[in-house]
Amino acid sequence: MIGGTWQTTAPARSWSFPVARIAAAMVVLPVFLQAPWVRLNPFSATLFTGVLIAAGLVMHQSRSETTSELGSILIGFSGSWLAGCIFWGWLRAHPVLHIPVEAFALPLALGGLQGRWRLAATFYLSSLVGTACTDLAMAATGVMQFWPEVVTASLDQAPLLLHQAGLHLLHPLPLAILVVAAGLVLMAGRWLNRSSQSLVAGAGTMAAAVLITTLWVDGLFLLSALVQPGLSGLIE
Repeated sequence: MIGGTWQTTAPARSWSFPVARIAAAMVVLPVFLQAPWVRLNPFSATLFTGVLIAAGLVMHQSRSETTSELGSILIGFSGSWLAGCIFWGWLRAHPVLHIPVEAFALPLALGGLQGRWRLAATFYLSSLVGTACTDLAMAATGVMQFWPEVVTASLDQAPLLLHQAGLHLLHPLPLAILVVAAGLVLMAGRWLNRSSQSLVAGAGTMAAAVLITTLWVDGLFLLSALVQPGLSGLIE
């Protein structure tokens, strides 16, 4: 990557580049696939978790180290996918439940950090931290108050409400909070990347990719709320 942000030393290079990139892509995937799918049919989207788990288990058994690692990450992704389907499918009007639902597999992930599923655990935990940072920033800026109205509004009213939420973030104090929060996330990502060799199997590189990609997704979501709110996955 430009400027060496994602550069690692030779021992981790063999897996960190493809795996970190695909992990980052998995952060973006729910925006384009899961969000519209859950809106149309949350039950089938939830059942798709089984397909993800099966594919992950098969890939994890591969003799190819990269394929095996990607299978492990797919298992971690399946946890985030399942939580997202449950929340956005049936509980989306209750933002206070967002993090508790997303964190349903937290004990398993913490227990898996030192075992064969360390990459799955790292992906899941990184995604959870990114989600928590987003929710905390929304609460701190006061935009959380718009959430229930936006997700329950009619098709013609929702874009306007979402646009108003985006405009609220452009006020000086909310904007300052967003800048500070983004800076902290970037610093955390940089530290994780630099500390990759001291973490298990260089997992810090992947965690950094997940966190920073979450930040980019949040930025794109804010931009869409201001320019074309109808493209948001929040709107029915």
